[in-house]
Amino acid sequence: MTQKFEEYLCIHKGLQPVTVSGYSKAVKFVENKIGELTQEKVENYICNLYQSSFSYSHKVSQARALEYWFEYQGQSIKFGRQRKPKSLIKDTLTEGEITKMFLCCNNIKQRAMLAVLAYSGVRPKEFVRIKRKHINFGTNELFIEDGKGNKDAVIYISSDCVNILIDYLTVFPKQSEDLMFLTCDYQRPFNTGCLRKLIHVLANKAGITKRVYPYILRHSLAVNMINRGCDIFTVKNQLRHAWVQTTLLYLNSLGYGLKNAYEKFRPSYT
Repeated sequence: MTQKFEEYLCIHKGLQPVTVSGYSKAVKFVENKIGELTQEKVENYICNLYQSSFSYSHKVSQARALEYWFEYQGQSIKFGRQRKPKSLIKDTLTEGEITKMFLCCNNIKQRAMLAVLAYSGVRPKEFVRIKRKHINFGTNELFIEDGKGNKDAVIYISSDCVNILIDYLTVFPKQSEDLMFLTCDYQRPFNTGCLRKLIHVLANKAGITKRVYPYILRHSLAVNMINRGCDIFTVKNQLRHAWVQTTLLYLNSLGYGLKNAYEKFRPSYT
């Protein structure tokens, strides 16, 4: 039944494989939790979910997955959506904290992985698909193939990051089509779960008490660039946001960022 449901999402709803997989897993999770997916049971589950402390995106994703499930079963059931809370970017990592994480790396592979995340701002799902051919060492560019929204893009990495990657490839040579990072047995692609564990371990070793996960390095790149005086459109292009309003969340969440910009550019009358 799961395969048929996934085929329905793919063929009739036109969803991408990663989205299909996410909705399928969500429905399976709810089924394991409450048993048979009857309308009454699911409505009780949604009620409890909406009163929980789970994130807004998690609640919406679960509700949408269950709506698709009932639609697949021939029923038209729609759940209301709670008002989306005001988004804030918080608990990002300072340049000093990320430096501490680099000092805690055990080997060149860990340094290379951290460097790509910290300097490029790639999303974890994009990171695990990076191949040798995607890195241009002459222009310090990183090609993102089939990123979010199925979009290709070119972003930048620093010369520091490039030097670390050159050292990494000296120890672990790669062919053009090879994935840049594999698991410790060099047999399987490095997945997002392994990446999350690595970043968590490095943060603990560095003595960082914040909740640290791969995506926070993307947020931290934006915040640290803004604090250095970078304009919002450069940050938008590096993070590949579709709308500048998304990038503005970083400014709206960091009052001192605006203050720093004011102090830098204000006129002097006395």
